Amino acid sequence: MSKNYGPEYVRAIAPYQAGKPIAEVAREFGLDEEAIVKLASNENPFGVPPSAVQAMTAAAADLGRYPDANGFDLKGALSKRYDVPAEWITLGNGSNDILEIAAHAFVERGQSVVYSQYSFAVYALATQGVGARHIVVPAKDYGHDLPAMLAAIQEDTRLVFIANPNNPTGTFIPAADIQAFLDKVPAGVVVVLDEAYNEFLAEENQFESAEWVKKYPNLLVSRTFSKAYGLAGLRVGFGIAQPALTDLMNRIRQPFNVNSMAQAAAIAALNDKAFLKQSATNNAAGYQQFTEAFDKLGLQYVPSYGNFVLVKVGNDLAAGARVNLALLKQGVIVRPVGNYGLPEWLRISIGLPQENAVLIAALTKALAQ
Repeated sequence: MSKNYGPEYVRAIAPYQAGKPIAEVAREFGLDEEAIVKLASNENPFGVPPSAVQAMTAAAADLGRYPDANGFDLKGALSKRYDVPAEWITLGNGSNDILEIAAHAFVERGQSVVYSQYSFAVYALATQGVGARHIVVPAKDYGHDLPAMLAAIQEDTRLVFIANPNNPTGTFIPAADIQAFLDKVPAGVVVVLDEAYNEFLAEENQFESAEWVKKYPNLLVSRTFSKAYGLAGLRVGFGIAQPALTDLMNRIRQPFNVNSMAQAAAIAALNDKAFLKQSATNNAAGYQQFTEAFDKLGLQYVPSYGNFVLVKVGNDLAAGARVNLALLKQGVIVRPVGNYGLPEWLRISIGLPQENAVLIAALTKALAQ
């Protein structure tokens, strides 16, 4: 007689599905790995900054030792960069870790968590992982409807997730709208402002949310080094919040959750302004390259503020899967988003100009078929 182990709410979780690795696509379709273009996971097409490689090389000499569990040097660099005390910072194994820690620190089983339709899949996973109740607020123009999210908060709500810019749709919420929301959220509800794509914002849209943490004791700002800083493989993220929140998060944070090489690389990348500017410039040019091509192809897309574009590739529910397969056969990896309830769409990361050109040609051929 078989036995069901673990809580039912854990057994009900659908595991996170990452983008297909290049090696897997090469094996599956008999392709040369070197010829494959991956535009699926919103990675930085420039890879790891040379400054971070140099820092990791130096850190490698001490890998026989455990990493600094408190991340003193990295917290110091972040403290200086964002003008907050070091004890206001929680380090994570990627920003995913910060989101998971927040759910475990602030939400009990049976309580509710509010997040938007078409927002990052990890919000649902983190909620389900603690046995909490989902309150999913319908999106507005594929983005967050903050007034509706505010109205959805209930007495047992303990956490609200807001992504800005949002993944996978790329939508953006102006600073004034977020502040108006924060002004009205009950004090006992923690708001996680997930800014994984913040560095790709145009200058006129940028604002320093770390300053808001000084005003709102229930605000947690989450950031990552995986996107603009090019350190996706190292898994470094961090949260900024007042001590009442960070103290709880650090009580359940895994010891040594950010390794020595990751900490060293993150410090170097944080201070590499030239690399960050190069990444943002390439992203802006690539966005124009994509959208001009989509306009010529007559494709609908959601205006994006991240390093990717959500594009509609057909009107039937099989469109995304069909076009995705046609692209894979041509050695181009993008991200189907049927799991987000968007089966007619694909999310395409912005790459280098030549990679974007390969995608455009492959997409044109796939649509013609």
